Amino acid sequence: MADGAAALDEPGRPTLHTATASDGYRWQYRRYASPGEPVGRVIFLHGIQSHGGWYPRSCSRIAAAGYEVFFLERRGCGLNTQARGDAPSFRRLLDDVAEFVRTLPADKPKVLGAISWGGKLGVGLQYRHPGLVDGLALLCPGFFPKVRAGFFRRLWIGRCAFRDPTRKFPIPLNDPALFTASEQWREFLRQDPLALHEATARMLFLSNSLDIYLRRAKRRVTVPTLLLLAEHDRIIHNAKTRSYVERFPGPKEVIEYPGAHHTLEFEPEGHSFVGDLLRWLTRVPASRANQ
Repeated sequence: MADGAAALDEPGRPTLHTATASDGYRWQYRRYASPGEPVGRVIFLHGIQSHGGWYPRSCSRIAAAGYEVFFLERRGCGLNTQARGDAPSFRRLLDDVAEFVRTLPADKPKVLGAISWGGKLGVGLQYRHPGLVDGLALLCPGFFPKVRAGFFRRLWIGRCAFRDPTRKFPIPLNDPALFTASEQWREFLRQDPLALHEATARMLFLSNSLDIYLRRAKRRVTVPTLLLLAEHDRIIHNAKTRSYVERFPGPKEVIEYPGAHHTLEFEPEGHSFVGDLLRWLTRVPASRANQ
């Protein structure tokens, strides 16, 4: 499934690899090596607009703590230029993740870290491919968005999903202020050539279909789950998200950060979210064994 490797000039010096999905699509991911034998493996999924290049600070810290870290670049996003902003179905996206996770050794705990829109895939995976991971970390997951297209635009998208599925529409998250209060990081977002600003009608429609799927999926999340929320999140509804996660049957921990904004990666250096994630990671094997 995976081949090739190239070193990237990013914090943590990740290597860039190419994987091939079962339908032939070739996509890329970053690997952050642990200093020695890994104590576990963490697989990250990004949001609707972002990509792995947003998150080297946290990934490098997690790797330095002894974990092998993989940041998957969703098909059509970031460094993946084929079928930009498109996907055949949400089940295909879930299968992409599952196929990759199955290639990893089973000797150490495997934890899925799902960020923003990627949180929908993180939960959906527990329903479609149960038992693949030992824990689920949800970072400001996008189950209940505050920002969405207007009613008539949504109707148009729905029509195009069947009649003109590759027609592009703006993703309604193009204001950097939605993600962070930091002017430095807002400028980074303005200049980012890899951020996804448009998606196909098919992609936007499958996102809505995935929402319906997640109504059932919550009953299948039996792995230990960590939910991280930002007090001043302008992209997701925190209360609805907390209520949804609290209905997972497995063990849960919820942390909300005062003063923080949606993309925790863009909080000031030394923010506690990485430390909280690392602390929780050390407990995942025991929690899983005690279920």
